[in-house]
Amino acid sequence: MNELAVVAFGYLAGSIPFSFLLARRRGIDLRHAGSGNVGAANALRTSGVPNGVIAFVLDAAKGAVAVLVAQRLSAEPATPVAGGLASIIGHIYPVWLGFRGGKGVATAGGVFAVLTPVALGIAAAVFVLAIWVTRYVSVGSMAAAVTLAVTTAAMDMPAAVTVGPVITAVIIVHRHRENLARLIAGTERRVGQRL
Repeated sequence: MNELAVVAFGYLAGSIPFSFLLARRRGIDLRHAGSGNVGAANALRTSGVPNGVIAFVLDAAKGAVAVLVAQRLSAEPATPVAGGLASIIGHIYPVWLGFRGGKGVATAGGVFAVLTPVALGIAAAVFVLAIWVTRYVSVGSMAAAVTLAVTTAAMDMPAAVTVGPVITAVIIVHRHRENLARLIAGTERRVGQRL
C-alpha cells in the first residue's frame, strides 16, 4: 500500500507545472512559445533568466521531495526509486496539462541529488561541459543522463538504485528525439540564439 501511495504522490508532485505557471504570470503560454516544451529551458528562453532559474529549482525540488517522502514511508531501496521515477513521469506527462509536459531533466536532477549525489555531481559537470563546448542544451541534457546511468552503475549501489538512472536516461534521450533530429539536420538552436 505504501508503494502505491509513494508512486501516486510522486506522480502528482512531479506533474505540478511550475515552468508553465511561472511563464503564465508573464502572459506566456509555453505550449505555444519557443520550442513548445513545458520545461525550465523553454521558460528561460521565452520568459527570462530569473523565471527559468526559478522553474529549474522548483522542478528539481519536486523530484527531491518525491524521493524524501518515499524514504520516510519505506526502508526498501526500490520504493524511493519508484517515487522518483513517478515524479519524472509526472513532469513529462502532467495530468493538469493534458499529459504534455517537459523533458524531465531538472526533475531527474532533484531525484538523483537525493539518491546518488556523487553520480549526479559528475553528471552535472558533464552537463555544463557539454553545453560549454557545443552550446546545445539538448546535448548537455542527454550527455548528463547517460553519464548518470554509467557512473551509478560503476558504484556500489543497490540494484534498484542502479536501475533508476538507466530508466531515466532512456526516458530523457527518448524525450529528446526531436532535438536529435534537429541536431542531425543542423537546425537545433544553440544557447543564446534568437528564437
